[in-house]
Amino acid sequence: MLHERDEREALRRGRRYMSNVTVVENSGELGALPADILTTRLASFVDAGRFIGRYEGPARGTIEQSFEQNLARIFARAETPRLSGVQIKAPMHLAPDGALVPAIDLPFTHILKPAGTAGFEMLPLVEWLCLKLGRAAGFAVPDIALAEMPDGMSPTLVVERFDIRHGPDDRRRLALEDFCSVLDLPASAKYDGTIERIARGLRPLSTDLAADLDILFRRAVFAWLIADGDMHLKNLALLKIAESDARTFTSVRFAPLYDAITTRVFPGLGGDRMALKLNGKDDQLSRRDFMTLARTIGLARSEADRAIAELTGRLAEAVGIFRLPAFAMDAPAAVTVQDQVLALAGERCAALAADAC
Repeated sequence: MLHERDEREALRRGRRYMSNVTVVENSGELGALPADILTTRLASFVDAGRFIGRYEGPARGTIEQSFEQNLARIFARAETPRLSGVQIKAPMHLAPDGALVPAIDLPFTHILKPAGTAGFEMLPLVEWLCLKLGRAAGFAVPDIALAEMPDGMSPTLVVERFDIRHGPDDRRRLALEDFCSVLDLPASAKYDGTIERIARGLRPLSTDLAADLDILFRRAVFAWLIADGDMHLKNLALLKIAESDARTFTSVRFAPLYDAITTRVFPGLGGDRMALKLNGKDDQLSRRDFMTLARTIGLARSEADRAIAELTGRLAEAVGIFRLPAFAMDAPAAVTVQDQVLALAGERCAALAADAC
């Protein structure tokens, strides 16, 4: 609760935010706002990667009333949770009957990420592929699905929130803090860090430092393998959990993988580089660069070798298996972008596996 008025525009526009933060003028308002608690799992309404519930969110409508305008109408209400980032995102609620509806005055349980425009129409499909590859590589990944959209719109990505309580009996308190916040940097500086700096910020906070340094190293290798040029400081985060009777966070660990995208397949990004440097480089990375990173952050050489071997092996296998859901491949562009993502990942896996320091 803010006891003094906060003039920041972001806070004036809304009251509900990610990381279970609510901003109100007085405590009495809190009771009127819904608690974000996951009661319906997305996995119950997914078949072979396809959402089989009912989408009841914004539609394109008439030419004069675009999808973006409908979405803006939802965000005009202060009760609607706020999400950061450039990509269009909508806060949604998945009901027990499978209805996916805007989370205006309902618990915000899922994120809707529609197709972009101007060459980014395939963005949800690329992210679905990359997150599936991430799970195959061994990362914790939230449940996801591709959903058909009305009015001939491209498929959209539905992502289940991993930073909220699971059911009414769950009394934990959870907070998601990205590395811009961890490193005390403004959002505008999200591309200014390095993997080494993230490791330094992680050291005093993690409740399992050895495991989290291993995850950080693997995330850096994975971003290179899938040509993800957007793994910046706001796309890496810590998930903090306090048990109901705890006065401090009892678990502070690397958050699951999210917002992973092969950026090189989009127009104008064919030469895209890593968002964050490691060993002073953001392109043409070799095993030597990753081994130097491991040494700098305090990861044993044997652990780094094991991580690279596991990532390249698992990804190479997944590239030969994973395909978009059949309904999402109707457009020729979907087949093209799928093949580009898988080919890039396959080539980089082979190169890094064969590379010797």
